Amino acid sequence: MTHAGGRPPFYTKVEDMQKIIDEYFEWCDNRAVKIYDDKTNTEKMISSIAPYTMSGLARRLGMDRDTLINYSHKDEFIGAIKAARDRVQEDVEARLMESRNQVGAIFNLKNNFGWKDKKEQEITGADGGAINVTLIPPRNDPDD
Repeated sequence: MTHAGGRPPFYTKVEDMQKIIDEYFEWCDNRAVKIYDDKTNTEKMISSIAPYTMSGLARRLGMDRDTLINYSHKDEFIGAIKAARDRVQEDVEARLMESRNQVGAIFNLKNNFGWKDKKEQEITGADGGAINVTLIPPRNDPDD
């Protein structure tokens, strides 16, 4: 089959993508890490939960983060990707609440999930009242 311009899509069926998404979260939840024990001079495997990330999800899907974002605009993939993004966001939020070093989690939430720092300022007149403004129209004096 030929493709009419551009790179053919990684996924044409949401079911194929969902299978890989599920495998990614399963891997994160059950990651095994090999460590070396100095006392016994042996290697052993321990369970270590990996954080969920959008970049990790994209890599597992065989694409970069921008391509994953592009898929999120395709009608048939919206639900699967939104559910995956929500799951990643929940994990990041939980780590933000548990961590003493919050900078990385904040960066992730701002860059992947549209979070923003928002400052609001209210300017009032004396004693919190309204500010009176007088508009002076420009003069049309040719000698100015």
